[in-house]
Amino acid sequence: MSSDKKDKTKSDKVGAGIALGVGVGLAIGTSMGNVGAGLAVGIAVGIAFGVSMQKKEDSKKDDK
Repeated sequence: MSSDKKDKTKSDKVGAGIALGVGVGLAIGTSMGNVGAGLAVGIAVGIAFGVSMQKKEDSKKDDK
């Protein structure tokens, strides 16, 4: 059961990162005139932020 909760938390962090990345990517893509490229970059950056947030949270749990 605990691994299910950990997987859900991990996907929540990555999902939140993707959601933020889509918003930022849409804004940047619209300003550049290429929404598709902006979304692609935004999603990639969002995944990176989501994974880094998850790793940071995992390291805090390991320190305790």
